[in-house]
Amino acid sequence: MYVVTVLFELDPDQADAFRAAIIENAETSMREEAGCHRFDVSFAPDGLKCFLYELYADRGAFDEHLRSLHFISFDARSRVMVLGKRVEAYELSFAEANPA
Repeated sequence: MYVVTVLFELDPDQADAFRAAIIENAETSMREEAGCHRFDVSFAPDGLKCFLYELYADRGAFDEHLRSLHFISFDARSRVMVLGKRVEAYELSFAEANPA
């Protein structure tokens, strides 16, 4: 499994618009991408930082996500909303099954 984490620092004037856009992107990714197994969206209490935890079948599935029309659209729309962005990728070595 391939893990991607993203930390966004948001423009305060754009934070609400970003929230709507990222949730739409996450929902579409989960619904339309067979290789996307998890797409968690979390916000700091002040709403100005957003943390993503994404889990894909493999690197190829993540690459497909990056080529998807919904991601390309989100990426273009959100650029003016983001002050900073940090992306990291990992190989999953262990996951405990823990239903919510």
